[in-house]
Order: sequence, then C-alpha cells, then structure tokens
Amino acid sequence: MAGDNREYVFLECTETGVRHYRTQKRVKGQGIKKLELKKYNSKLRKHTLHKEKKK
Repeated sequence: MAGDNREYVFLECTETGVRHYRTQKRVKGQGIKKLELKKYNSKLRKHTLHKEKKK
C-alpha cells in the first residue's frame, strides 16, 4: 500500500529469549502498543508468549 508506514519488528520468546519470528507493524499514530502474541516455540515444542523487540 502506498503511504502505509510500516517497520519490521522481531518477536522474542518470553521463556527462552530467542527471537523466532519477524513481522511488520504500523508505526503511524500515537499510542501503538507493543505486540504480544502466542507463537510456537520449536525448542520447547509448545506455544509461548512472544513480545515485540526492536532490531
């Protein structure tokens, strides 16, 4: 999309500290929260909470 301000962020596992996923996030506007998603961790073989971390 033209004019859509996006940046790449990494999702880091809260249990192991490993960054497994990279995704895009909109940066336009105030009050945008950090992403928190449940994603699969192959090392632990279960879904864990992943939080957004900058590069």
